[in-house]
Amino acid sequence: MSIEIHRIKVGDLDVDVVRKDIKNLHISVYPPDGSVRVSTPHRLDDDAIRLAVISKLPWIRRHQARFVSQERQSAREFVSGESHYYLGQRYLLNVIYHHAPPRVELRNNQTVDLFVREGSDTAKREKVLLEWYRRQLKELIPPFIAKWEPVIGERVQDWGVKRMKTKWGSCNIEARRIWLNLELAKKPINCLEYVTVHEIVHFHERLHNDRFVALMDDFMPKWRLYRDELNAAPLGYPAWDY
Repeated sequence: MSIEIHRIKVGDLDVDVVRKDIKNLHISVYPPDGSVRVSTPHRLDDDAIRLAVISKLPWIRRHQARFVSQERQSAREFVSGESHYYLGQRYLLNVIYHHAPPRVELRNNQTVDLFVREGSDTAKREKVLLEWYRRQLKELIPPFIAKWEPVIGERVQDWGVKRMKTKWGSCNIEARRIWLNLELAKKPINCLEYVTVHEIVHFHERLHNDRFVALMDDFMPKWRLYRDELNAAPLGYPAWDY
């Protein structure tokens, strides 16, 4: 696939333009700072893209305003007393030093115990918690795939969990593979199911067009509620990779 990337100005907006082999133009606004990206066919020039962005300015501004007002966490140091989230629930971290392999345990509905070796630095403590998140997702995702494959009428050949900069999920239609963002472990369980369904539905329809929306309405009538719940959840600190 041929891809060209550059940036243009539309009024006071910096817009990242990604030209690639697609049929239609798409405008996206990403957290945490409301950055704007346009994916466009090669045939459209910058003037056409500026007109498209201007036509969507009210929609863009609404999304940017929502991100600005959305709750944010400060940078995490992975020390006792910090707030961390799992499946939408807020937990207080309790760091316990011991002479054994690291592990994570939910002690109750308020506390998450992080067992690490003496001298473990911030990066090590973060790695242990992230690996625990990854394991939890890998247990939660297969039942959702098994539930929705017969409903949607598509089969997932492969799936995985990884950290992604701009998306909650992605898919490779040809390989029948979906990827889900590691950060979904921190969001309500409905959000994880919604993103799973969203990606499988892309096997039917590649684009976020009217047909895609109609399919989502048919398969998961409450998907907008889950999407809004996902968007309302606390954003990561400003250096977060979304």
